[in-house]
Amino acid sequence: MDKLGPRVRVRAVKPLEGFKVLVSFDNGTHKEIALDPYLRGPVFDPIRSNPAVFRSMKIAGGTIAWDNGADIDPDVLYYGLKPAWMTETEAAQT
Repeated sequence: MDKLGPRVRVRAVKPLEGFKVLVSFDNGTHKEIALDPYLRGPVFDPIRSNPAVFRSMKIAGGTIAWDNGADIDPDVLYYGLKPAWMTETEAAQT
């Protein structure tokens, strides 16, 4: 356990419409999450630009991942944390 709470991992993911997914976590929680805020940077370009690539997501290492090596931290998904790019942008503005 860390400062956020218990660590949770993604057990299953189901693509919905657009960039929304239904995520099942290993603690039994289910959440509908819009992934578009997290899909920033060069590694996510092919995922954002091709719906078939987006929908080809899988579970690897306890989180949502794609074949090109892109993934999203499961704690970010579960706890609704700000994406790294947003945090970096805010820090640069202060």
